[in-house]
Amino acid sequence: MKIGTIGTGVIVETFLNALQEAQNAACTAVYSRNEVTARKLADKFQIRQIYTDYEGMLADDNVDFIYVASPNSLHYDYALRALQKGKNVICEKPFTSTVEETVTLIELAKRNNLFLFEAITTIHFPNYIKIKELLPSLGDLKIVQCNYSQYSSRYDKLMAGEITNVFDPAFSGGSLVDINIYNLHFVIGLLGEPKHITYMANKADNGIDTSGIALLKYDGIVCECVGAKDSHSPSSAVIQGTKGYIKIQSPPQECRSFEVGIGDRIETYNEQQISNRMAYEVIAFEKIYSHRDFQKCHELLDHSLRVIKAAVLARQDAGIVFPADHI
Repeated sequence: MKIGTIGTGVIVETFLNALQEAQNAACTAVYSRNEVTARKLADKFQIRQIYTDYEGMLADDNVDFIYVASPNSLHYDYALRALQKGKNVICEKPFTSTVEETVTLIELAKRNNLFLFEAITTIHFPNYIKIKELLPSLGDLKIVQCNYSQYSSRYDKLMAGEITNVFDPAFSGGSLVDINIYNLHFVIGLLGEPKHITYMANKADNGIDTSGIALLKYDGIVCECVGAKDSHSPSSAVIQGTKGYIKIQSPPQECRSFEVGIGDRIETYNEQQISNRMAYEVIAFEKIYSHRDFQKCHELLDHSLRVIKAAVLARQDAGIVFPADHI
C-alpha cells in the first residue's frame, strides 16, 4: 500500500504513526492546498513528495491509495475523483454526508475493482471482536448504552460567534457525525440495521447539533447513543442481557479493556497491545488489500452504508440539514 494523504491535521499524524504497525504500508505523498503545512508534515514523517495540486497526486504512479482526512463535506468529492482515476481509497469517518454519496462511491469502487474503506477505529479493535464473540453469553440482549462526550474548545469559539468546520452545516459538521458516529458504528456493528431511529439534539443558533441522544430500536432491544461536544462525561458502553452484562470504561473509538459480568462472576478482558487507536484498522486494510479480499472489503462497505443510513435518518429526525442534502 503506497498511500497519499489529504489533510494535515492531528488525525493524519495519528494515521501516519499507525502505518508503522503494518508490514506493507507506507505514505509516499502528502497533499495540501497549503505548501507550508504540507512540507511541515512531510518533513516530520520523512515523506519526500508533496503536492498542492490534487490532480498531480492522482497522476502519481507511486500512489495507489488515497487517504481522505479533509472536512466532512469534502470526503465525497476527494474519494470520487480518486476512484475515477483508478486509486483505492481510505476515507475518514463519517464516510459521506448522504446515503446517495455513499452508494455512488461503493458502486464505482465495485465496478472498477478498487478497494474502498471507511477509516473507523471501533469495529477493527480486537476487544470489539472479542465482545461480539461473547454476546451470546449475555442471554437475550435488552439494552445498550453508549456515551462518548468530550468538551470541544471549538464550542467556546462557537459561543463567541466563530463557526469552525466541526460546527458548520456547510461542512457537514455536528456532534452526531463527529463523535456520536462512533457509537452508531459500535451498536450497528453488533446488532445490524435498526428497525427505528430517533435523534434528540441540543442545537446552536445555526442549526448544528452540539450534543444529542440517538435512540435505536431493535426487536426486543433498545439502544441509547449519547454524543456531546458541548459538555464532558466519562465515556463508556454497556451491553445488558438477561444473563449478564459487558461494560467498557472508555470511548467506543478506543474500546480499551472491558469487563463481563455473568451472575456473581466478573472477568476483565484486554486483547489489545498497540496504543495507537488507528493501528488495527490499518493492519486490517493492509491484510485485505494484500490478499485481494474483495468479499471482506464489501462486507465492511455494507456496514458503513448501514451506519450512514442511520446517521442520515437521525439527522433528519432532528431537522439538521446539510447543503449536500439538496444536491
